[in-house]
Amino acid sequence: MWLTWRAAMQHALYGEDGFYLRERPSGHFRTSVSASAAFADAVLALLTQVDADLGAPDSIDLVDIGAGEGALVARVLDAADPGLRARLNITAVDLSPRPDDLPKSIDWRPRIPSVITGLAIANEWLDNVPLDVAEQTADGPRLVLVDTETGEERLGDPVSDTDRAWLDRWWPSLGRIGSRGEIGCPRDAAWAAVVTRLRRGRAVAIDYAHPVDNRPCHGTLTGYRDGAVVAPIPDGTCDITAHVALDACAEAGRRAGAISTGLSTQRDALRALGVTGTRPPIDLAHADPTAYLRALACASEEGELIDPRGLGGFGWLVQERL
Repeated sequence: MWLTWRAAMQHALYGEDGFYLRERPSGHFRTSVSASAAFADAVLALLTQVDADLGAPDSIDLVDIGAGEGALVARVLDAADPGLRARLNITAVDLSPRPDDLPKSIDWRPRIPSVITGLAIANEWLDNVPLDVAEQTADGPRLVLVDTETGEERLGDPVSDTDRAWLDRWWPSLGRIGSRGEIGCPRDAAWAAVVTRLRRGRAVAIDYAHPVDNRPCHGTLTGYRDGAVVAPIPDGTCDITAHVALDACAEAGRRAGAISTGLSTQRDALRALGVTGTRPPIDLAHADPTAYLRALACASEEGELIDPRGLGGFGWLVQERL
């Protein structure tokens, strides 16, 4: 069956028996959440900042969009001090079934709450929002169609005026014949919907990203299965992802009411939240070998989170409404 990439991704990932309705992320790719508990500690530190900014309200929301197995919010709940925990209203948003071992106090739902006061975090969510792919031709950009069973591609209709305007603004490298662009309008709309729901607090998107002046000329569509990179065939057997134009999402968030915006790397963001990857002093190895080995393991995990060649290279988009 020939479909646009957006329709093919939607069907493969979220359609009947789609990949994300039956699979858990940890079985197919490594995330910051699974790499180290330090990531949850950093999110808790960020939540604590937001709580202070809001004046420690009677109830504060933590919303995890694309929660996967719920590990992030479960760890934050467990690590929060009793005073914050008593006021914490946690929602995990995911289309997959609720995990059996998730704490009962965590609400599990398929849709983002209509009102959020606190912190909304979307870790590797936007890269799975389906989008169309365009290829430049002598007659202008045309949609790329894909065979959902084989992954074979062919060119379809010209892109819409709206999509062309987005490409002109956010993917200027598409000017060369044969180059490709991934049309981020659905992701802009998805992120704007998060910011619109944010009554007061912060919204954070974390993902593989690229800036407007360095878009990849052939796009970034990738498949993952069982921990390995595979061809992105939209037959429902693998994850399909594409990097995110976070700068375009930031503009959409501003239009949706964000009053401040920050774009950085995960390395810089986590270091500011206390994740440094600092190795323990060698003297500790002599005084308490067990403690030294434990601290060394923690430093190694933190190092993975902030490695600029890996997870530390993720983009962080932080927007605020107060």
